[in-house]
Amino acid sequence: MATTNDLKNGLVMKIDNQLWQVIEFQHVKPGKGPAFVRTKIKNVLSGKIVDRTFNAGLKIETATVDRRDMTYSYNDGTDYVFMDDKTFEMTPVSPEIVGDAAHFMLENQKVILAFYEDKVLFVELPASVVLEISHTEPGLQGDRSNAGTKPATLETGYDIQVPLFLNTGDKVKVDTRSGDYISRVTD
Repeated sequence: MATTNDLKNGLVMKIDNQLWQVIEFQHVKPGKGPAFVRTKIKNVLSGKIVDRTFNAGLKIETATVDRRDMTYSYNDGTDYVFMDDKTFEMTPVSPEIVGDAAHFMLENQKVILAFYEDKVLFVELPASVVLEISHTEPGLQGDRSNAGTKPATLETGYDIQVPLFLNTGDKVKVDTRSGDYISRVTD
């Protein structure tokens, strides 16, 4: 058990026998009345995101989630297979659980798998990853401003918008939470 004062991003709690992960939280102390905590929480199984407000100091039940360092090995056609970095045990995970993380995963990439009662809940990626552009239309001479963007396909097959000056073969840093281009990476 914990209180709403202990909330932090990524915390998984049990509400009405369902697991919810805290995405955002904000402690609010209005001029009148008691303090409260405004949260945005995500249902771990369905992916549904809701806003919920709790009174400050309210007791909440937290779920003990085991986060394990894993390496993405390969996709066997139906499942994504991850290897535990300590035990070398292989764990297949369905595409429904992997979700949008699949857009940013390359073989041999380090990820974190969250387990609850030996069941995989979700895949946690770093905040950003570096991927190569596998295809984009060539930029025109003089297109060096931040004003325009064009579509580009990454090596994982995911499509994003990039600045006009980028070309096929360039490496870019991509935000894994939003799927947005961050910057070009030079080796």
